[in-house]
Amino acid sequence: MSKRKPIINIQNIVASVSLNQKIDLQRIVEKFPQTEYNPAVFPGLVFRLKKPKTATLIFGTGKMVCTGAKSEKESRGAVEKVVKELRSEGIQITEKPIVNIQNIVASAELGGEIDLESLVYKLSRVMYEPEQFPGAVYRMDEPKVVFLIFSAGKLVCVGAKKEEQVYEAVDKIQQLLEEKELIYYPS
Repeated sequence: MSKRKPIINIQNIVASVSLNQKIDLQRIVEKFPQTEYNPAVFPGLVFRLKKPKTATLIFGTGKMVCTGAKSEKESRGAVEKVVKELRSEGIQITEKPIVNIQNIVASAELGGEIDLESLVYKLSRVMYEPEQFPGAVYRMDEPKVVFLIFSAGKLVCVGAKKEEQVYEAVDKIQQLLEEKELIYYPS
């Protein structure tokens, strides 16, 4: 059992969305002048929401990418809100959007000091080059995520597709660090 309960925060969720139809981006710009669209620079239109604070890229192909949500529920809600706003201005969207979570980025604090020098020797699948970057990179197989591990006991977890995977992975890395005596908790 871990000595400390980690503090975990979901920082960003990236979701891909399919509307299964073509979208007229120029018409969206006319109806929503606050959107950002410069096809000479980037083929997608940026549709920002204040609540939840997200940015959704909309492409003419009917594909969308939603970023900035802090939970899976918030991500799906943001997509539904964008689609509702588009429909309210007469932009035809015939089907329910298909939302797939692609990546969850989370931070965690373990509350102890981590010995990064020893980490390289006691764990496999670790990269640590302090001249290049102050953290170690650890690739976990199950759940399939990547951690940035810092000596101050802070972690960044990327690659999860579900929120539960983040919690499972952080618990697993904390147990591993404790088993291998790589984390030291202040008394």
